[in-house]
Amino acid sequence: MIKKQNICIIGGSLSGLTTAITLSKLNCNIDLITGNFNQNFDSSRTIAISESNLTFLKKLNIFKFPNKNFWPCSGFKLYEENEYKKISEIFDMQDDLKQKKVFHMVKNSELIKLLMQKINNSNSISIKKHKINEIFTSGFLKGIKYKNQKYKYNLIIVCTGNDSKIVKNIFPNQFIENSYNETSIVTIINHEKVKNNTARQIFMNDEIFALLPLSSSQTSIVWTIKNNKYTNDKLILKEKIKFYAKNFFKKITFDSKIENKSLNFLIRNKYFEDRILLFGDSLHVVHPLTGQGFNMILRDLDSLVKKISNKLDLGLDIGSENILSEFSLETKPRNFAYSIGIDLIKNSFSIKNKFLGKLRNNVLKSVNKNNFAKKMIFNVADKGLRF
Repeated sequence: MIKKQNICIIGGSLSGLTTAITLSKLNCNIDLITGNFNQNFDSSRTIAISESNLTFLKKLNIFKFPNKNFWPCSGFKLYEENEYKKISEIFDMQDDLKQKKVFHMVKNSELIKLLMQKINNSNSISIKKHKINEIFTSGFLKGIKYKNQKYKYNLIIVCTGNDSKIVKNIFPNQFIENSYNETSIVTIINHEKVKNNTARQIFMNDEIFALLPLSSSQTSIVWTIKNNKYTNDKLILKEKIKFYAKNFFKKITFDSKIENKSLNFLIRNKYFEDRILLFGDSLHVVHPLTGQGFNMILRDLDSLVKKISNKLDLGLDIGSENILSEFSLETKPRNFAYSIGIDLIKNSFSIKNKFLGKLRNNVLKSVNKNNFAKKMIFNVADKGLRF
């Protein structure tokens, strides 16, 4: 009998949990090294999951579908605010896509609960809640030491984000990074029941205000603003959230706390080093404007599991440089192009020049009348770039 290969996944984030469950379908031993999960359950954050990526999650059998936690959005609209604080529609994606879902919204905490239930019932995943003391080389394998115990692995996948000591120590200065000098304000509001299946974004001067449906009576707010601009004044933030939300909803109350997060742009140049593979936010961090962060991770995961599965069938070592290089060569170009594209879109809505701003809006209005162009946008948002 062929001995099972060992995989270690470091990090209890959404990407770490999803990676553990996905790879547990293979004939491997999975160790999941995590921190404290409780911090993830008390969060206002939400995720937009594209239709194709929802199909990917369905195959993991972490939930039965339809599921009330995943709220379908059949379209989205873009608005611009003028100097008199009035908003006008400049783009509408839903009229020609009546039978399609642009994406599904879910709360971070709800998805984490579903993932944890699946992991706790899995015989292939072993959870280890310890602090890593050392990562070392042991012959042809890679080893991890924690709590005076040593374990050897064919492959270590790091899902800790870019700021962790592990990433900084092993992959220093191997990235392109830029601070947007912006803060993301997130919360969830309650409101009177409405037909709530359209996501909306209002573009203001240096600000983007998104309303993302969670149910007929709940909506997620994701609002990006420049740093030091009333970011810590909760009363002002609530007043402004109500001011813009009242354009679409009545009887507004706050369901959750207001959370802040600094926004950065990051593209990783090097994906792996000696059986250690970076994954998730360790590889790429994009602006939340398009809601594509977790979708990019799921597309990477789909590629990774296919490559590991093929190599296992051939009896090959899944942590070898050839295999990790294949994954890197396939995903890096499209992640780079996709990340740059999102950054360009974000910057186009930060234009202060009135002439360029008007030109941008005219382009959007022209695209809005072109069904073929709208279909292309939908397909890229749904499936990403393929080349």
